[in-house]
Amino acid sequence: MRVKSRKLRSVTAALVLAAGSVTALTATTGSAHADAQVCDQFGSVTTPGGYVVQNNAWGTSAPQCVTQVGDGFQLTRADGSVPTNGAPKSYPSIFAGCHYTNCSPGTNLPKRIGSIGSVPSSITYQYAGGAVFDAAYDIWLDPTPRTDGVNKTEIMIWLDRTGPVQPIGSVTGTVSLAGQNWDVWRGSNGTNDVISYVASSSLTGLNFNVKDFIDHTVSQGLATPDWYLTSIQAGFEPWENGAGLAVTNFSVAVN
Repeated sequence: MRVKSRKLRSVTAALVLAAGSVTALTATTGSAHADAQVCDQFGSVTTPGGYVVQNNAWGTSAPQCVTQVGDGFQLTRADGSVPTNGAPKSYPSIFAGCHYTNCSPGTNLPKRIGSIGSVPSSITYQYAGGAVFDAAYDIWLDPTPRTDGVNKTEIMIWLDRTGPVQPIGSVTGTVSLAGQNWDVWRGSNGTNDVISYVASSSLTGLNFNVKDFIDHTVSQGLATPDWYLTSIQAGFEPWENGAGLAVTNFSVAVN
């Protein structure tokens, strides 16, 4: 069984940041730049639209850089590889909400699920050859309105994947959401529950209501309406290489 661990990413990030041992190479965490490059292992930069682009090279010491372009980013350097039967090496991504106390400017997250009407979102990916990766849209839920640490439930939406990689757990069924058919995987990485929706064929983008996936997760018993939506993220989990992968457009609103 091939599994990937968000626990390792989360714990590593927390320990490194707490120790103050990370040095920013090209951008200051949370500061706004136009087309800014971030090579710091856990560095981030704010986009013009008020989102946050994060490098998040949590599972590798090899050099990795992201370049923020508008409300998106490109993975401009992604050296090295990790075994494809284990966890990915990083999660370069763009997000709204709060991730380990780093909150996007003006966000209304965390938000109680039962008070949310809709969450319209648009995402467009650009893929690159020579890489083993998944293109993952992440949604984090927790019983409390926390802005730090590991959340209780992670929803992953895989729009594409290459090579032998697969989500945590095993297939438990299929579902039709956002006009697409998805294999539903369920499992745990030892710290949080994970439900993953894997597209039946490669998708380069999606315009959809995130709330549909949250509601389905609630119906599976992995959250309740009294829980909170804490962050929404979109990016890549590379196992091998990855330079050239990009999110060319990202938008989300919590109504």
